[in-house]
Amino acid sequence: MPRLRLKVIDGCRFRALVLTDTPRPDCPDCNGRGGTVEHYGYPDTGEYWGSGWEFCACWTARRLTLLPLPRWMRRTPPGGYSAKAPF
Repeated sequence: MPRLRLKVIDGCRFRALVLTDTPRPDCPDCNGRGGTVEHYGYPDTGEYWGSGWEFCACWTARRLTLLPLPRWMRRTPPGGYSAKAPF
């Protein structure tokens, strides 16, 4: 059973409201993180080569774009938030 949530993504080309799946919080394989990080090394020297993300079976990580959002709709106001108290 997927655990759906709404999320705003801000890509380089567009902003959109998407419906996405979240990992199961009680998954015994990934502990609710959605996957595990695997570190790689060179077989000859054992030096660090990089890391990769292996998705868990409890999370599909698929997105369904519901609505493209215009650029002028932002979370923060154009001048930023004020540090003054509202009263």
